[in-house]
Amino acid sequence: MDISLIVSNILNPPVLFFFLGMTAVFVKSDLEIPAPVPKLLSLYLLFAIGFKGGVELVKSGVTQDVVLTLLAAMLMACLVPIYTFFILKLRLDTYDAAAIAATYGSISAVTFITASAFLDELGIAFDGYMVAALALMESPAIIVGLILVSLFTIEQGKRDFSWPEVLQEAFLNSSVFLLVGSLIIGVLTGEHGWQVLEPFTQGLFYGVLTFFLLDMGLVAARRIKDLQKQAFS
Repeated sequence: MDISLIVSNILNPPVLFFFLGMTAVFVKSDLEIPAPVPKLLSLYLLFAIGFKGGVELVKSGVTQDVVLTLLAAMLMACLVPIYTFFILKLRLDTYDAAAIAATYGSISAVTFITASAFLDELGIAFDGYMVAALALMESPAIIVGLILVSLFTIEQGKRDFSWPEVLQEAFLNSSVFLLVGSLIIGVLTGEHGWQVLEPFTQGLFYGVLTFFLLDMGLVAARRIKDLQKQAFS
């Protein structure tokens, strides 16, 4: 593999701003993003990703291949948290292990965008409806994470398992609700909706993502020491 492809991915502005945020913490800079701003940025990214996924799904059509691909993505979103949970449980408590495992299962917009850019660099084409797969992987991973927590805390007598509670958290929490809702609106409005919102959903996307990753770099660096204490205690 050409090393320049790896370097080009690392040198993307969003990735570099993530490391800038971490550096700010390590050198004890007073750089800080006000609390409401990261929440607004994350809501924007969820909206833009979900909407684009719906539009691309309309373009490709709901064929057998599309359905099988989306089902495979949702299946992986269920399987990945299960085996990662047991690996993480060797070092972390039940709650932290389940939370991280669910994160691995649902993937992230940043991971998806990085992979997309890498494929573009290689000249490998991929279907636009994969954005819909990204949107649909959120809820299954959350459900599995919550089930794992419930099962392993039941043994300790800490809480009762409740399907209504699990489904409420998985489908109606703000992130999933906005992501899936935007996906549905993208399907309903199609190309016309994309043309109307393109300056907002496409033109601003990478700028917002970059600023969001700057904040994520700050948060990640501040929590590294806590994670090390938890993992090696």
